[in-house]
Order: sequence, then C-alpha cells, then structure tokens
Amino acid sequence: MIILIGGSSHVGKTLIAQKLLERTHFPYISLDHLKMGYIRSGRTDLTVEDDYKMRYFLWPFVAEMIKTAIENNQNMIVEGCYIPGEWKLAFSPEYLSKIYCTFITMDEEYLRANFDKVVGKASVIEKRLCDDPDLERLIICSKEFKADCEKYGIPNLEITAGTTYDADAFADRIIKAAGL
Repeated sequence: MIILIGGSSHVGKTLIAQKLLERTHFPYISLDHLKMGYIRSGRTDLTVEDDYKMRYFLWPFVAEMIKTAIENNQNMIVEGCYIPGEWKLAFSPEYLSKIYCTFITMDEEYLRANFDKVVGKASVIEKRLCDDPDLERLIICSKEFKADCEKYGIPNLEITAGTTYDADAFADRIIKAAGL
C-alpha cells in the first residue's frame, strides 16, 4: 500500500507521516528532502521559492518511485506539498488500487485563531532552517489544496476551527480510510 499525504505547508503532513510510520512500520519519504537533493546537487535551477514549478518537476520522478514500490509489493508513505491534484493521471487502474491519497488543509478560521501554534510546531519533525510563514499565503494555499480535493475527488482531512489538532487521531483516520 502506498499512502500519499499532500496539502499545504505547515499543516502537519510530516508529523502525521511519522505517526503513520510508528503504527504501520511503512517507511516514508518527505518530498522536501527530494526537493533539496535536486536543488543542492544542482540538478535543477528551481529554488525553494518555486513551489508550484517544483511540484510538476518532482512529480514524474515520485510517480515512478511509487510504481516501482508497488511492482515490488512494498509499502511506502509519501508526504509533501508537491503532490498535484491530478496525481491519479500518472497511474493505471492496477496501480491506483494500491494507493490511498489524502490532502490535509486548514480552514481560514483555524489558521487565524491558531497561527502562533502552527508556526510553533513547524520544526517538530524536520528542522526548518529559514522559515518565516506568512498567514495570508498559508490561507490561500490551503484553499487551493481544498479546491483540488473538490475538483479531483481527493479525500480532504480538513482542520477547522472546531478541530483539536491531534496527529495520532489523524493518523488513525488515514489508516482506517486506507483500509489498513
């Protein structure tokens, strides 16, 4: 089984992937690591500021990694904001039957009420060297990912004003939804 966790920056994708690893023992890959490998090795001229372009640069490589894992009956969790809404187009039905994808978003009300908490948890798994999140950008990005969920039929684990952020509970929801 392949579990894809996409969505906006700062929504806790890496933390939830870590919780999934602890429960399922599936390895996970952070697409931020792959991005930095390409940038630091000079294999791309894209920068950390080129999120949209990076998504479509990375995705073909990631899709082929996923196919290889499926062909070898291996499990994997892939998380990052570089999973495009139209991710399914990279796979035939036999691959799709072995992939579960969800996007995580935060609604505007939640972000406005909890921005300091969101920023405070930014380095809970990966240490962010230069991180200065912008509230308005996070709101826009989350809305865009939510729109992709609606457009492409992707399950959306939306964190709303009435939600208590609980990475363990979110991991459990993903495990159940993935049929594990």
